[in-house]
Amino acid sequence: MTASPAIPRHIAIVMDGNGRWAKARHRPRSFGHNAGRKAVREVVEGCLREGVEALTLFAFSSENWQRPEEEVGALMALFVRALDKETDELHAQGVRLRFTGDLGAFDEPLRERMQAAMTRTAGNLKLQLNIAVNYGGRWDIAQAAREAAAAVARGELRPEAIDEAELGRRMCLAELPPLDLFIRTGGDCRLSNFLLWQAAYAELHFTDTLWPDFDQASLHRAIEEFGRRERRYGRTGDQVATDKG
Repeated sequence: MTASPAIPRHIAIVMDGNGRWAKARHRPRSFGHNAGRKAVREVVEGCLREGVEALTLFAFSSENWQRPEEEVGALMALFVRALDKETDELHAQGVRLRFTGDLGAFDEPLRERMQAAMTRTAGNLKLQLNIAVNYGGRWDIAQAAREAAAAVARGELRPEAIDEAELGRRMCLAELPPLDLFIRTGGDCRLSNFLLWQAAYAELHFTDTLWPDFDQASLHRAIEEFGRRERRYGRTGDQVATDKG
């Protein structure tokens, strides 16, 4: 399946605003994180409907370990419950589920759940759903550099052969379509160490909508805006127009 030129093939989302959504309702932050699960379902269904090929969600960053222990514990518990409840539905929808990041930081039972979900959905082709957990963009670049350095040490790679393409092949998500659209909810306008390498030429869409309120209509508006952007990749607008003509 290939999306039309107006549809991004690969979308990434920083799901921000759960805590503020809960605070506005005088509820604990965990209430907001739980409410965010509905938004995840909305966006997955929206991507399936729009013909998006890959969706990457920033679920837990490498910096999130600094949050209060109670909140981290609640996030982990929610993560386990979501895995147990959502995998069957994702599989039925033809979604391939993958987890991206430094998974070694999680306890073995959770890693086993992740692996079981990835194995079960491995043959699905309608949508590639990537959940970034304990992930950081700088970590991603560093681990790719370590892999390249190890290949040099083994005599499998010449140092002068390490260029952008060689390093890019060692990045997370390298086998997926290039990132087209980067969405951040919650009103902040920054990347927050998410997909730094992959976002180099992505279109950025920032919205004040808090994540639990982000729905299929919100996604559609972001995709419509994407379709109105002129993506030049260093060329002039006239060159782009000539190519389209």
